[in-house]
Amino acid sequence: MTYPETKKTDTVDTYFGEPVSDPYRWLEDDTARATADWVKDQNKITFGYLEQIPYRETIKERLKQLYNYERLGAPSREGDYYYFSKNTGLQNQSVVYRKKEEHGTPEVFLDPNTFSHDGTTSLAGLSFTKDGSLAAYLLSEGGSDWRKAIVIRTQDKTVVEDTLVDLKFTGISWKGNEGFYYSSYDKPVGSEMSSKTQHHKLFYHKLGTPQREDVLIFGGEKTPRRYIFAGLTEDERFLVVNAANSTTGNELYVQDLHNPHGKLVALADNFDNNHSVVDNDGSRLIIRTNLKAPNNRVVEVDFANPTAAHWKDLIPETENVIQGVSIAGKKLFVDYLKDASTLIRQFDYHGKPERDVVLPGIGTASGFDGKIKDSDVYYTFTSFTYPATVFKFNIASGASTVYERPKVDFDPEAYETKQVFYSSKDGTKVPMFIVYKKGLVLNGKNPTLLYGYGGFDVSLTPNFNTSRIVWLENGGVFAQPNLRGGGEYGERWHLAGTKQKKQNVFDDFIAAAEYLFKEKYTSSHYLALSGGSNGGLLVGATMTQRPDLAKVALPDVGVMDMLRYHVFTAGAGWAYDYGTAQDSKEMFEYLKRYSPVHALKTGTAYPATLVTTADHDDRVVPAHSFKFAATLQASQAGSNPVLIRVNTKSGHGASNLSKAIETVADQYTFAWYNMGIVPAVEKKRM
Repeated sequence: MTYPETKKTDTVDTYFGEPVSDPYRWLEDDTARATADWVKDQNKITFGYLEQIPYRETIKERLKQLYNYERLGAPSREGDYYYFSKNTGLQNQSVVYRKKEEHGTPEVFLDPNTFSHDGTTSLAGLSFTKDGSLAAYLLSEGGSDWRKAIVIRTQDKTVVEDTLVDLKFTGISWKGNEGFYYSSYDKPVGSEMSSKTQHHKLFYHKLGTPQREDVLIFGGEKTPRRYIFAGLTEDERFLVVNAANSTTGNELYVQDLHNPHGKLVALADNFDNNHSVVDNDGSRLIIRTNLKAPNNRVVEVDFANPTAAHWKDLIPETENVIQGVSIAGKKLFVDYLKDASTLIRQFDYHGKPERDVVLPGIGTASGFDGKIKDSDVYYTFTSFTYPATVFKFNIASGASTVYERPKVDFDPEAYETKQVFYSSKDGTKVPMFIVYKKGLVLNGKNPTLLYGYGGFDVSLTPNFNTSRIVWLENGGVFAQPNLRGGGEYGERWHLAGTKQKKQNVFDDFIAAAEYLFKEKYTSSHYLALSGGSNGGLLVGATMTQRPDLAKVALPDVGVMDMLRYHVFTAGAGWAYDYGTAQDSKEMFEYLKRYSPVHALKTGTAYPATLVTTADHDDRVVPAHSFKFAATLQASQAGSNPVLIRVNTKSGHGASNLSKAIETVADQYTFAWYNMGIVPAVEKKRM
């Protein structure tokens, strides 16, 4: 293929005496006309290529058919109403409804589809006062992490005051009806999308006062490089502040708001462990922590003596990881992971086990968030071929009943899910889910999507993805390994894929592919590697280390320049997982060795690659993908195409449903086309 010419400059950085060339540094400037022109030229080539694939529109239409079903979220009781989200099918944004009774007539409360003419402004958060009379909602424009906050009276939805601006990485935590807490950064100098942000700040906003008068509660220059999140216990007695300087480990502060002279008190004053306050029972605090418990435990402590030395086990650590703890009806619902699937146990507030919640099968359950006085609570259950279904759970009896079950245009009984355990390079056993149509012939010729993440303590559990059905119904295999670096087996599993152990993650991914080859699910010619963000790094590192492993690579919004990731937006906070090139000579050399931008070698035949990113991604800035695509185009030998698809008005994920459908359609058709496969849906049409 003939690609747009990408100019090279003589930019060089020196690390521990070693010069490192960065010829495409100019693509980091997202405000420059030259960068915009480069993106325009690349998109022209990319869409020109995709448009000539004969079944591209057929796949897009099938995706629309599948998505065209009613999807409801679990309801929550706020004041006099039940609130819930609903999408009628192909709406770009889900709509928030409310109703007076559980089975009453719903009315529209907020319709994000009206926030912008093109549906790219989304609802990014919604928080109610305890009495439900006021609500604050957050807006994200074009997929950006920056937020605006609007306060309304729920009775008539009238706006109460001026819009708050420049919020980021935050929720809204109300204190009575007087005001609320939120977090933000100062507006960065230079590009709002890529400039470094360092001083996260927690503010208190008093309703009816200008934002410039908001009171700084925590953060700023005295406590730099922290992510700060605040919340209140349900009785609004305690303000809880979590402050982290990375994606793992946090300081924990609590303030008794009933004490007019109360101040923030440190329960944990270092970043060695993860802690979160679940709730309080009077002055007794209930805390989830991995202190002295890599798989997490739940402890209790009196606020009079709140430091870790006084913490006592309420729910001890077990062999299964505690993913989270929620509350409803003055019960604790503990979410355990057992081999990457959900197990929910109910306890009383003194840690006495009451029951295991009976779930529909192996999958992922979420929810169980309610109020202290609730007698029922709602949760959602999903698995690979089980669309997200809302259940109502009676806390006293333990009975679950279906509240809302979606009707999707596919037969779940036609598919099979298997969990296997394979050996990685060093002998570690790694679990993997494999999903496919029943009757699959193991002949090594099935198009297979190998999807992974492997980082930041994130656990990949079974979930229903509507678009994935298109891959499966056309004879495809979907494989999801639980790589080290994730949280599936607790902090030990996470740490085994960080810093100078990051290679374990790539080895686990490569071993997953080799298992699929060995068992004849697929072969290298029919394998596509897929992952986003840290998973995009996974794809980039794997394809540079093993260019022969797969026919297709689909790195999405990936972290591709491991020597400079920390100089953009809030990237410095990822150093716990990655380390930085400034840490030591050894760390620099380790990062450079696997950094996708730097690991590419001229004259090598790499897989057919479709890089995807977006112009409003201010989390993993698009410069990562720009530089990787430019370097790969210059390095590629052979006939496999190297394309980059840049979404507009989207961020770290599609900003609306139509953009999501278009992106997935292009990824699937690109993969099939380069594997030489005509999908079954196209054959029927022909």
